[in-house]
Amino acid sequence: MYAPERHRAILDTARIAGRVEVKNLARQLDVTPETIRRDLTLLERRGLLLRAHGGAIPIERSAIELPVAERNTVNIEAKEAIARAALAELPEGGSILLDAGTSTIRLAEMLPANLGLTVVTNSIPIAAALIGREGIDLHVLGGHVRTATLAAVGPWTWDSLGSLSVDVAFIGANGITLERGVTTPDVDEARVKSAFVSAARRAVVLADHSKFGREDFSVVAPLSAIDAVITDSLVDGDFVHEFEGFGLEVVVA
Repeated sequence: MYAPERHRAILDTARIAGRVEVKNLARQLDVTPETIRRDLTLLERRGLLLRAHGGAIPIERSAIELPVAERNTVNIEAKEAIARAALAELPEGGSILLDAGTSTIRLAEMLPANLGLTVVTNSIPIAAALIGREGIDLHVLGGHVRTATLAAVGPWTWDSLGSLSVDVAFIGANGITLERGVTTPDVDEARVKSAFVSAARRAVVLADHSKFGREDFSVVAPLSAIDAVITDSLVDGDFVHEFEGFGLEVVVA
């Protein structure tokens, strides 16, 4: 079987079953697991699949928000690299907003104790990770907690953000394009993310390579409202050139 035929078989299986696993595909297509992993990486770079632990899901299905626990298994190394690069954005003795998201969770886990940071978040997992941490002055935003993202949203959240002025906001994204900017599936969560951008003197989006070229239902902010995007080394170079040409700072971790 030639590679294009194999790729078509992988996509067809993913769309019918909702996901594919490396070991099953290797057996079905009579190739090595390494070949399947290379295939999945290529299909992800083409925007057709989203890699997950041990396999992948089709992009059409990934538009449906996955639970945080499942999203935590996707692109793990990329998100850790992004979080490490984001440490350079931390203001000593300053304040930051941490948006809900799996890359921002990684950043929260890496926050150093010696900077004297004030941290504001609407994310239950981030709050849980930072409670009692030395050197962190933690503030948790209230509101209705969404099951999919474990993020507080709604009027309580928006009202609280309206009274804040912070140094840096770290924003998660489900999609990012030149035309539509930063997007996410849920309207209420998009509004909170937008308020994060407005409340900060510097807005930094943390987005792994799979988010580039994707658009979701709700617009968070146009690229003109964003100061920088931090992504990983698997990002398509064309996206980087387009975004930099627009005037956006792009950091490839």
